Amino acid sequence: VYAQTSEKSAVTTDAFVVNPIFFPGGNIGNLAVHGTLNDLAMVGARPKYLTTAFILEEGLAMEDLWRVVQTMQQAAEADGVRIIAGDTKVVDRGKGDQIFITTTGVGEIIHDQTIAPSCIHEGDAILVNSDLGRHGMAIMQQREGLQFEGTIESDTASLVGFVQHLLSEEIPFHCMRDLTRGGLASALNEIVADLPLGMEIHQADVPVRPDVAAACEILGLDPLYVANEGCFVAFVPQKEAQRALSLMQSHPQGQTARRIGTVTKDHPAMITLK
Repeated sequence: VYAQTSEKSAVTTDAFVVNPIFFPGGNIGNLAVHGTLNDLAMVGARPKYLTTAFILEEGLAMEDLWRVVQTMQQAAEADGVRIIAGDTKVVDRGKGDQIFITTTGVGEIIHDQTIAPSCIHEGDAILVNSDLGRHGMAIMQQREGLQFEGTIESDTASLVGFVQHLLSEEIPFHCMRDLTRGGLASALNEIVADLPLGMEIHQADVPVRPDVAAACEILGLDPLYVANEGCFVAFVPQKEAQRALSLMQSHPQGQTARRIGTVTKDHPAMITLK
């Protein structure tokens, strides 16, 4: 949930539940921090403060809790963010799933753009910064004990520095959205639902790694609906599309960035996949 509280600040709150709590590439601690910071980044805010609350299941190993807390601290400090308040509650054994984390983030908006679905225009280019599906498949691989060739690691990461870099280059973003639970397809459907516009997505241009695609095929999943934690979709004016894409691809978090589609006046509030 996001709300702009003034012309200069933004706040977001989110809850994080994942099983297992430790997975290739991360754990529920840095996942919670990254997820909250990325929500703020999607409106161009620079995160400053976090609060957090833990619901712990009786029997959770103190070593596991300490490991989660340490990774939260490291993830916050990497972006110069302070965790300024917190709370802890314990529920009976069997009444939780080891640990649930709720976070609230406060950030400062330091640009003059309005970044929101209502700003999307006909002809806008639709870009993604990275290949899709790694986080969801890392979780599924660990949870189900599946053996693929190599280990798929979660892409959980903060997008704050990446987005701030793009904003410093004066890329005029009309809208951005991080592709978390529900993946690209769910995010696009949520954005387009209230627009007098439609979207056309070209499937061949959507970046999905071969190992992720193979794992999705084995499990009968569509990578467009699989969760990510280091990916976002951006809507930019047609005339700025190539410059924005080139800037993305020159950044470590955007090397596999692609243009995947276009906003159209046809079929309002609907998305077509070609």
